[in-house]
Amino acid sequence: MFERMLVPPDSQQSYFLFGPRGTGKTNWVKSFYKNALYLDLLESGLYTNLLARPSLLEELIPPHFSDWIVIDEIQRVPELLNEIHRLIESKHLRFILTGSSARGLRKQGANLLGGRARMERMHPLTAIELGDTFDLKKALQSGLMPVIWNRNEDARLYLEGYLGVYLQQEVAQEGIVRQLGDFARFLKIASLSQGQPINLSNISREVGLPRDRVAGYFQIVEDLLIAIHIPPFTRRSQRRLIMHPKFYFFDAGLFRAIRPLGPLDSDAEIDGAGLETLLLQNIRAINDNLHLHYDIHFWRTASGLEVDFILYGPNGLHAIEVKRSRTIGKHDLTALEAFKKEYPEAICWMVFGGDRNQYFDSITAVPFQDFLFSLREILPAKKG
Repeated sequence: MFERMLVPPDSQQSYFLFGPRGTGKTNWVKSFYKNALYLDLLESGLYTNLLARPSLLEELIPPHFSDWIVIDEIQRVPELLNEIHRLIESKHLRFILTGSSARGLRKQGANLLGGRARMERMHPLTAIELGDTFDLKKALQSGLMPVIWNRNEDARLYLEGYLGVYLQQEVAQEGIVRQLGDFARFLKIASLSQGQPINLSNISREVGLPRDRVAGYFQIVEDLLIAIHIPPFTRRSQRRLIMHPKFYFFDAGLFRAIRPLGPLDSDAEIDGAGLETLLLQNIRAINDNLHLHYDIHFWRTASGLEVDFILYGPNGLHAIEVKRSRTIGKHDLTALEAFKKEYPEAICWMVFGGDRNQYFDSITAVPFQDFLFSLREILPAKKG
């Protein structure tokens, strides 16, 4: 077991804990809240009873109970939120509500406790959490899901099974899509767009499905927390920009497990997307766990200049470009230099495959692994 960066909130306020399956939410909650009343909605009997009668929840809580109440997989019974809200108001009870999907809650317009509960997020492991155990090659191939590092499991088998669980339990059983085969084919085609702006027309043509259904599938994978969209950075822009969001599966290992491979696929193409994914998932985890409040964007001009990640928030503006190569040439800095010229406030980073820092005027090039381990210090730092 690895010590997680996320720590329980200081307040006694109820909160949600969202994160993809397998990221360690349940273990984390049980390690910090040993005296909590724990209700797991994956238990079929409990699920069926609460689905039929949400008011049963009050009867499951002992009289005068004053500790935390944990409800795992809250998205399975969104109707419970009204009852939970009532119990918070009338009995001042405290709840931790975990979820591995936001779809059921969003689709039903579920009551999110009237703003009386904060949101926390659990991500896969980070390089910082793994410490000396971290291995960059393994992380790129297998991702950072806790099971892979805690139990030394066969990563490929685990990730293929992981995807199967999502397809069967989250997609098929919940009736989210009618044709599971179409959705599985969409996932493979979508993986070819990892780290790229989404072109719905092209993907629709590749999958052989209507454009609106493909758009719906993209919303589904985001609701299931297994993928994210990164919007373009457009503040104060004086250039014509690409406005379509970029797409990423949330974990480098899951991306590798989904992406089809063949003789026309180059290592550089796959490794480049994998490196971006690995950096992004570390940034997202640290940003959420430390409550840094950065918005994550990318910047791409119509002329083809691109900076992979733009972090914008109260602690500053960071521009981060990722390069797989071991050496950095002047031509590699063109996009960062253009961004710096347009946004002089930006702190610019080149993250690359070398083994020592390099300095180019206002741009600092940092080896990939060193950058991952330095994120906790880099991101909160204010310019100047």
